[in-house]
Amino acid sequence: MTQHDNHELALDSIHPPCQSACPVNQGVRDYLLAIATGDFDRALAIIKETNPLPFVCGTICAHHCEDECRRNDVDKPPSIRGLKRFAVENGKAKIQPLEGGPKLKGKVAVIGAGPSGLTAAFDLARQGAEVTVFEREESAGGAVRHYIPLYRLPDEAVDQDIDEIAEQGVDFKYGVDFGKDITIDQLKEEGYKSVVLALGLPVSKGLNIPGTEGDGVLYALPFLKAVKREGFKFEGSPTVVVIGGGNVAMDVARSALRAGAANVKLACLECDDEMPAFEWEIEEAREEGVEFNTSWGPDKIARDGDKVTGLEVVECSCVFDPDGRFNPEFNRDNRKVLDADIVIYAIGQGGDPEPLRDQVELNERGIVVFNSNKMTTSREGVFSCGEMITGPGSAVQAMGNGRLAAQAVSAYLLGKDFDVAKVEYEQKPELEKLDEKVAGEVGQMARHEIPMLTPEERVKHFKQAEIGYDAELAVCEARRCLTCAAGAAQDEDLCVHCLTCVRVCPYDVPIVNAEGKVEVRNEQCQACGLCISFCPVYAIKFRAPYVEEAVASIEPAVEKMVAGKNGKDTVLAITCSYGAFALPEFVNREFKDIGVVRYPCVAKLDTAHLLKAVEAGADKVVVVGCKESDKFECQYKDVSYWSQRKAVHASDLMEMLGMERECIAYTEIAGEELNKFEELIAEALTKPEPEEEEA
Repeated sequence: MTQHDNHELALDSIHPPCQSACPVNQGVRDYLLAIATGDFDRALAIIKETNPLPFVCGTICAHHCEDECRRNDVDKPPSIRGLKRFAVENGKAKIQPLEGGPKLKGKVAVIGAGPSGLTAAFDLARQGAEVTVFEREESAGGAVRHYIPLYRLPDEAVDQDIDEIAEQGVDFKYGVDFGKDITIDQLKEEGYKSVVLALGLPVSKGLNIPGTEGDGVLYALPFLKAVKREGFKFEGSPTVVVIGGGNVAMDVARSALRAGAANVKLACLECDDEMPAFEWEIEEAREEGVEFNTSWGPDKIARDGDKVTGLEVVECSCVFDPDGRFNPEFNRDNRKVLDADIVIYAIGQGGDPEPLRDQVELNERGIVVFNSNKMTTSREGVFSCGEMITGPGSAVQAMGNGRLAAQAVSAYLLGKDFDVAKVEYEQKPELEKLDEKVAGEVGQMARHEIPMLTPEERVKHFKQAEIGYDAELAVCEARRCLTCAAGAAQDEDLCVHCLTCVRVCPYDVPIVNAEGKVEVRNEQCQACGLCISFCPVYAIKFRAPYVEEAVASIEPAVEKMVAGKNGKDTVLAITCSYGAFALPEFVNREFKDIGVVRYPCVAKLDTAHLLKAVEAGADKVVVVGCKESDKFECQYKDVSYWSQRKAVHASDLMEMLGMERECIAYTEIAGEELNKFEELIAEALTKPEPEEEEA
């Protein structure tokens, strides 16, 4: 096994918190690094390793990963979801075939083409099963297709994901009403060895309060579907009151504005801090003019004859009891009326038990009797997944549950036992939080929020509200990732505990433990790489392979220059990979007389790497540091100081070997100057050696 292989295994032995928090186990750190270093194709390839709905997730994912990001200990997490969207819109990569593992044989039916069913179908098809998805609607996507508004999720994003799932061999049959057109018994007779039920929660809930019955009262899901699929518009610019405080309520309220409502008011039991909707959903609704009435509960829909005139609400003094259970209390002496022409319930969804009756066992509430450890129903070979068994949640959570169902079906087809508790990716150890002292040394970098249309513009239509990142913003935002657990790893057999790493590290990661020995705390490492080149016995390696990849690219770059030398000096520039050096105009640029090798920060450059370039045939080597720039910030500390010292040390060694010390030079270039890159490299080779800076 090669050293590279060892590093990859070590890197995969522990998950950064973002990956552990992701229901589909996305390699967030790795695709953010790929974006930050300008390899958008690689970023998309990493995303597609585990995500069957990358376009959907890049557009509407609830990004649970950001909640657990360790950058929260410093400032704000990277905009991971926005960066995923950038990767899927700017990268080129197809889903690669699965390697290894047993191949499945047999037919599997998936009932429902929502996120959970699609994920189960995708995973099983990639393992070799013959998968057919049966869907009642005329197109796949489930809730994300039919209920999430177009200003959040354009149809094109869903289409691209569905097309690629179909390319994996999944067959789609539309317009099939489960329980009427097809049953489990019929599927078994047709040779399906397993059935996965993924019916979702298609029924909107309401309240049994006076005035509910009659015209002027709508329900969330039918309303959202009518707006999205049928182009529904209100007549007469009504005032609309939306009951509810969750994400669906925000979608309803914002859609009502776009559908022609003159005013939209929202009433919910929860106070501002308790509202279940995501913070950004609430903020965007407020920006667009939705009026919030929090801590008010609906008591009566007021009518004048058949016409709705308002919603009478009473003060909600408490939503949850001391045990955290939903048990609202009201102050009925404090009430008011919200004027309204239309009232829309958006207080939750439920399942439809009718298609399941007499097919699988249901409990007294009409919910499938389900073994959550096995993902099984009461019938042999019939599994279930998604919101119909978990309750309401985010699309990516439904996807994660669909993946569990696929693993359960796979085990069933192979005659093996399955237990959710033993799922591999859930068992990886997680990193602890950043040490307070380490976090204090990490430089703060402002988050680049996803560019959006103005509120005034976006309420005029259903075009996508988010503009998304351009390349410059994307590489800068991805640069904020701390690359957790990808940095230094100590080889205790080689370490002589000389304290060099303790002296060099700007983040106080290496410490002297109680036994008087140096301990390089990988879980705290910020991956700057300074320690690896200064360790006198090379007892520190990187867990990620990207330093080795950069070193391996030196000889090919020099050989290419030597082959086309034409009497000129061969000049190799070793640059950063971040910031402006990651933009397509630099990454894809053909340099006439210069070879370029990009490092994931020149802090990771070793003096030996410079000598390697000379040995390979480079006449001149220029180390290019990053000049300070307001536009392109550097994540790491002390890079210029130590990089310059390495270049000077290499020059000293060249002189000791009887060669010209001027063949190795150091310079710094700002991102805004890269259009003059070749000119600045030429200047660097004629300048006197700079004096060393102080750290």
